[in-house]
Amino acid sequence: MAPTPLTAMVLLIGNFPLDQQQSMQRFSKMMLRELRTLGIAAELTRPEAHFARLVPAQFVFLRKWAGYVDKLIIFPRRLRKFRGVDLIHICDHSNTFYAKHFPDVPVVVTCHDLLAVRGAFGEETDCPASWTGRILQRWIVASLRRVRAVVCVSRATAADAIRLIGTRKNAPSIAVIENGLNYKYRPLPEEKVKARLEKLSQLKLDRPFVLHVGSHLRRKNREGVVRIFARTKDHWNAQLVFAGDRLSNDLWIQARALGIADRIVEIVSAESELLEALYNRAHALLFPSRFEGFGWPIAEAQACGCPVLCRDAAPMSEVAGGVALLRDVADEDGFANDLLRLRDPVTREKYRELGLQNATRFSAKRMAEQYLALYRGLGMAA
Repeated sequence: MAPTPLTAMVLLIGNFPLDQQQSMQRFSKMMLRELRTLGIAAELTRPEAHFARLVPAQFVFLRKWAGYVDKLIIFPRRLRKFRGVDLIHICDHSNTFYAKHFPDVPVVVTCHDLLAVRGAFGEETDCPASWTGRILQRWIVASLRRVRAVVCVSRATAADAIRLIGTRKNAPSIAVIENGLNYKYRPLPEEKVKARLEKLSQLKLDRPFVLHVGSHLRRKNREGVVRIFARTKDHWNAQLVFAGDRLSNDLWIQARALGIADRIVEIVSAESELLEALYNRAHALLFPSRFEGFGWPIAEAQACGCPVLCRDAAPMSEVAGGVALLRDVADEDGFANDLLRLRDPVTREKYRELGLQNATRFSAKRMAEQYLALYRGLGMAA
């Protein structure tokens, strides 16, 4: 049977679902929604788990390699059916190797961070690479050098891209388009916040809480969050909420040793509505991440009027717009003091208002319009 012509002008390529890269999945779906809202015919495709789903989850090594069969052998065959598209947009640079299947079509790649690439090249990014990982990351960089345009989500990531991809003749153009928010995070009425949070039996709504949003990756610095919060424990009766991956046994051991395990609330895989309520009620977002490509929780928190504490380094300081409480990641006493300073209503209101103003930058519609302008610059008629 002949391949079916595609009516979409733009083909978005997303991530393999079993890789559990939730932020990348959200980004590709947001791009699809916003492009269609702008009247652009677009379609989203991604590798699906055919072989990998046949391998039980406990066989991690075998499942990983079965996933490579799905991603590198099965999916490229599916891509053959997509013809007649005007432009390919690979929504995560880790999938750039799919660009070679579209030699005659402009390819745009969104680069969210180059931390794994830098780790493979021996740089310190909390992302060490195995020998196979080093091969994969070099393949990704080689593929990036052959596309038409690389879009970075922050100036910090763009600086890495220029350094690692290069600017020689025929190199891709490198642009910065900041991420929009995939959900309309905003300040909520108190009754809505309370209704959403009352379902969390561990969370005591008559006590303040400090919020951390993120995964268990080392660069997220969850152990630093625990130490910082522990430095404040004798000054108030606050709780510490982790929204994201489950806490490791090592983290619970650390929390018990510091005497704060009974104050920790763990919320696994919080949906956007619940996160919005948490941001609205939280005393502050504590986000001392060591490395990021962007730092979505910073923008989300500010959009809800939640003060942010984060590392004084790009891209975290870049996303925060200079209106967060910034510290060197090693200054845990400083972070702790800032948490306590925010108990002052005037100080908290200052950072709340400044954060709300900064968060208006992160419009999904504006982001899509900037991508559309880039597409047109590459010759796509729309």
